[in-house]
Amino acid sequence: MTTLFVEQLTVIDFSYFHPTRGIVGESWIMDVELEGDLDDNGMVFDFTHVKKQIKSHVDKLIDHKFVVAKDYPLLDTRLKHDELALELKTESGKLYRHLSPVQAVAFVPGNEITIANATPFIHDSLMAILPKNVTGLNITLREEVIDGAFYHYSHGLKKHFGDCQRIAHGHRSRINVFRNGQRDSHCEQSIAERWKDIYLITKEDIAEKTELGGQPYYIVRYSANQGLFELTIPVEVCDILSTDSTVELIAEHLCQCLKKDYPNDRIKIRAFEGVQKGAVSEH
Repeated sequence: MTTLFVEQLTVIDFSYFHPTRGIVGESWIMDVELEGDLDDNGMVFDFTHVKKQIKSHVDKLIDHKFVVAKDYPLLDTRLKHDELALELKTESGKLYRHLSPVQAVAFVPGNEITIANATPFIHDSLMAILPKNVTGLNITLREEVIDGAFYHYSHGLKKHFGDCQRIAHGHRSRINVFRNGQRDSHCEQSIAERWKDIYLITKEDIAEKTELGGQPYYIVRYSANQGLFELTIPVEVCDILSTDSTVELIAEHLCQCLKKDYPNDRIKIRAFEGVQKGAVSEH
């Protein structure tokens, strides 16, 4: 028996519903180990196929989706043709409504989305597509180890032709701030605290501001090439950008905000989008 391993095979970027935090953007690194007999080429599984086949399957299964615990007690679902409507409440009663094409949502068994619950869900789905000589599979899901400030954000990019157009997907991202060439951990932490579990809205996508149960909510709505997307979300967990929320524009937005606070300083922002990728803005 031989084991083939691939560390950081992929990064899964998604948003999920948490019983107290609401919609949370997340990034999990996935490592894999494949156990089995060697094939005629002396391999357990060709590295090229591991990278393409397994990564592609995981992308379709959970990446860039709104991930919901199938057995969460405060969940109602309604399916009409290929549109899926979800209504969820936090334990404190905050309401979230999510409308999208079916493929933008993933249901994971359990009452809450955790690495422990998601691991067997992904494992069992992957085992079904592996060749017969692969007799064992171990997957490890883990968060990036970040020494410094980070935040979880969710958003949707209606102009994107890929899966980034989905209205509730997100990332766990570090933030680096430099003032006059020196790292400023205070500014980094301030951004991370302000954007903790944030949902970023493009201003033109706000269809309505309303009250539900005496509390203010935004209704965000847009059409993209995958279909209609709509999200009802508490105002208090949102921040509004005048532009779209690509990582380039996020970096520019944060840089401009800090420049207002420190007009005489040189400001540089390294904003990450999940793991090991992002954008830089300087003013």
